[in-house]
Amino acid sequence: MKKLLLILLFVPLVSFGQETQQKNNEFDELKQTPLNLDDVPMFRSCKNVFKSQRMNCFQNKMNKHISKHFYYPKYAQNRGIQGKVFIQFIIEKDGSVGKINASGADKSLKDAAVRIIKKLPKMIPGKVNGKPVRVPFTIPIEYKLG
Repeated sequence: MKKLLLILLFVPLVSFGQETQQKNNEFDELKQTPLNLDDVPMFRSCKNVFKSQRMNCFQNKMNKHISKHFYYPKYAQNRGIQGKVFIQFIIEKDGSVGKINASGADKSLKDAAVRIIKKLPKMIPGKVNGKPVRVPFTIPIEYKLG
């Protein structure tokens, strides 16, 4: 009976560990895949911008989006918690944002940063040889008081 109980407690931990490893492997795999993009992912409002300026347009729109939706969690504010959160996400083949992953020192800051990225609009996906591809991104968001 004791052996069965230990196995039942151990199985969820192993599954969770493998799931976490799978998430990280997916990002690693995408990073290692050489993406010679013909077209970078872009906000729909960047569609009529010259191709050479699309990445700048993307960065400007992303900065505006982050500024517009940025908020400092009260929990972190009240405790004087500051820091940088790195958000990894994928712009999927259909232009949606998926596989959001955050790393940083505080859960409330990570949750706030994920919330910002979840509000991104559907985009025009990146393309290679005319076909949509998944494109990974990492964006730092810094939370600083005063």
